[in-house]
Amino acid sequence: MIHALTPILLLLHPHSGAPTPNANWDCHKPQAQQEMNWCAADEYKVADDKLNAQWAITSAKMKERDAASADSLPDWDERPGWHENLLKAQRAWITFRDAHCQLDGYTARGGSLEPLLVSTCMTELTKTRTRQLREMTDGPD
Repeated sequence: MIHALTPILLLLHPHSGAPTPNANWDCHKPQAQQEMNWCAADEYKVADDKLNAQWAITSAKMKERDAASADSLPDWDERPGWHENLLKAQRAWITFRDAHCQLDGYTARGGSLEPLLVSTCMTELTKTRTRQLREMTDGPD
């Protein structure tokens, strides 16, 4: 939330375009802990946006695979389809990511560094998952 006394001309963060809460902050060289925390959270938002964009692509591809294989599956194969398994895996991954990164933040539990640790963890795991989702449709890099 931007404080009412924040100058109207705010610098834009180079990644998300979100205005920084303080016009003097520079996410290329953050100095204060609050600045580092905000920049790390914003970097996570960028990674999450990319994940969501890749999710749409991968999800659509899995639905295509389900449709293409629907007529060729043997009657005895009652296993879930591509998309259903992808959705189940993604939900489990989100639960894992959130719990793992909360645990990672406990290194500085209750301290001003904790949000930075959590956001950094969330960003890294999200980037990795985005790559995994992309590989499901495009193959390995």
